[in-house]
Amino acid sequence: MIDPIPPPPRWLRDLVEPWAVYLNIPAVTDHVHEIIAAFAFYQFIHSYLSPWLSPRLFPRHYPNLNNRTQLNWDVHVVSLVQSVLINAVALWVMFTDDERKSMSPAERVYGYSGACAFISALAAGYFIYDLYVSTVYVKIFGIGMLFHAVSALWVFSLGFRPFLHFYSPVFILYELSSPFLNIHWFLDKVNMTGSKLQWYNGMLLLIVFFCCRLIWGTWQSAAVYKDMWYALKKTWSASESAALNPVDITTDVFQIRDGSICVNEACARAQAEISKFSKYTAGGVPTWLVVTYVVSNIVLNGLNYYWFTKMIDAVIKRFRAPAPAGKTKEEELKQDVVIEAATKLEQEEGAFTTGDLASEKIASAVEVGPSEELRQRNPNVPTAARS
Repeated sequence: MIDPIPPPPRWLRDLVEPWAVYLNIPAVTDHVHEIIAAFAFYQFIHSYLSPWLSPRLFPRHYPNLNNRTQLNWDVHVVSLVQSVLINAVALWVMFTDDERKSMSPAERVYGYSGACAFISALAAGYFIYDLYVSTVYVKIFGIGMLFHAVSALWVFSLGFRPFLHFYSPVFILYELSSPFLNIHWFLDKVNMTGSKLQWYNGMLLLIVFFCCRLIWGTWQSAAVYKDMWYALKKTWSASESAALNPVDITTDVFQIRDGSICVNEACARAQAEISKFSKYTAGGVPTWLVVTYVVSNIVLNGLNYYWFTKMIDAVIKRFRAPAPAGKTKEEELKQDVVIEAATKLEQEEGAFTTGDLASEKIASAVEVGPSEELRQRNPNVPTAARS
């Protein structure tokens, strides 16, 4: 599928192309305007829209937050908008991009898709914003968020070689749980900790996290490892047989796509653009690039499993905790265990991706005894239940 956004102006292409070729990310030339626009859009939300709109939508809460929490609020607003937007685009591309569906294993590694590159551009724009915020406020958010921004931007930038464009929407779907994480955080900040809305949101968060990050993520990781291994073997084989001649795997990678199966010009263009940057990938895939992606993916999957074990640990602790006065054990578990697990996930992942501060954590309403902050919110909580 061709990029739904028109190409950048000629002057911008001419300005960026030499640097893009030098850095071996030539596909950036066609998407630099989208990266810039995405960054500007997210920065506008952070600096202007959220500070203007939030006090109007939440007049009893946002103005009363301290400066650090307001900053964190604005970051979460951007994260919420970004995750909803990019997931919607990724799902749209996966269901409608016929050229992407027709890619061979080698084309899934080397092939170019304008629509998939558009997703990468949206992600790159967000990570540039993330890098800017985490650098400016490094003393507030910590080095972890800065490291996350740098590594994420680097990995997504390498995709503009092009490399693994087929998998851009696939791994973006890891973020399907992010809207629910952000909503959970916002509900804490507007004094809705322990509410039914937070319970329903927590249920969706846990289900989506498990399905998308653990089941879908693990399955697709195995698929991308298989495709990269296939591409790496092709590169090694071509290198051995090429002797003194430059390696060129183009004919072994790309199918013949002459547009004969197309019924319109858009289809023919989309078919042809799969090999658009083939001259830049003719030398095959470097071993270091495959290792980089494998290590990054293993780390990310490891974090997902780690966060999930933390949720399970929170659930186990809830089963062992005594029920508060006036409730049976079954009633307590039914109402609170989901929020406990969702809160643990939000805290663990938030500390890594959005730099949430421990001092800003609002205690879950499902702790053994209500926290001091919860007691301040609800002065009618009996003293006996507070201990």
